[in-house]
Amino acid sequence: MRAALYRAFQEPLTIESVDDPDCPSDGVVLEVKANGVCRSDWHGWMGHDPDIRLPHVPGHELTGVVAAVGRDCEGWAAGDRAAAPFILGCGRCPSCAAGQPQVCDDQAQPGFTYWGGFAEYVAIPRARLNLVRLPESLGFVEAASLGCRFTTAFRAAVEQGRLRAGEWLAVHGCGGVGLSAVMIAKAAGAQVAAVDVDPQALAAAQTLGAGVLINARSVDDVPAAVREATGGGAHVSLDALGHRETCRNSILCLRTQGRHVQVGLLAGGHKDPPLPMGRVIARELELIGSHGMAAHRFPQLFEMIAAGALDPARLVTQRLSLEDGAALLMRMGEPGGAPHGVAVIDRF
Repeated sequence: MRAALYRAFQEPLTIESVDDPDCPSDGVVLEVKANGVCRSDWHGWMGHDPDIRLPHVPGHELTGVVAAVGRDCEGWAAGDRAAAPFILGCGRCPSCAAGQPQVCDDQAQPGFTYWGGFAEYVAIPRARLNLVRLPESLGFVEAASLGCRFTTAFRAAVEQGRLRAGEWLAVHGCGGVGLSAVMIAKAAGAQVAAVDVDPQALAAAQTLGAGVLINARSVDDVPAAVREATGGGAHVSLDALGHRETCRNSILCLRTQGRHVQVGLLAGGHKDPPLPMGRVIARELELIGSHGMAAHRFPQLFEMIAAGALDPARLVTQRLSLEDGAALLMRMGEPGGAPHGVAVIDRF
């Protein structure tokens, strides 16, 4: 199969012919039809993830068609349309038993713990737990954003942040996760304050329903600007970027008893940000982590998409070849290098 891989961190990805993956006895092999290019892939390429072993094929936002089925795999057949969350549960640990495989004690992650979707084929183990059947009405490209950014934003804002109608959500960082959160919040009846340094990203957030736009380069005090615009502070705030400053701003912009959700990866020099714990105590703030979403929760999103409440197609701004997707990944850490919205590889 064709795949984009790197043999050293921060060295160029190359397109090569490599062996097809073996089919797990309890899983399937997917022929990849679409795979998103996510900032998490860039973190992996930079060497920020200790689970990556070289050489490596990135890619964790994948959808496709079942090409092979393991001998012990039930419920799936060749030709079935499917997607997978970026965290695959083991099915044995207490977290999986509790229906929370996104925090599995022995999880697998395509594109991180093994080769991912910058390739023609990807193996998915334990398909009954980890594979999601796609509705015929949902295209592969649109569904690719669900495997990470859209589902991550949904769990972060709605499930972990407990966002309710009428509340204010602050979104710090309007990339793929942030823009997904804006759309989800509006569908939930919440109000949104979007924060970014890029006018184009803020314009995209406004198009998706953000009522307050704050350019972090144009104000002296981002948390104060959010608190003023929201009449006392956000009820829920997301750091959707993963930066020392955005993490701190997200906490400081909350109203009393507000909920901060850390969803952006804090890696490299940002992995241990200084936190305003005095304010956390005095205001009884909640600091919550969020890490993906279980496969069994996808149908709720499918129902909202079918009803017209959510439209992931609005987030897709680029459709790329495998070569162009590899080039984009390497640019994502540069100023202006990250795409506005979601870029998806759909030609392998």
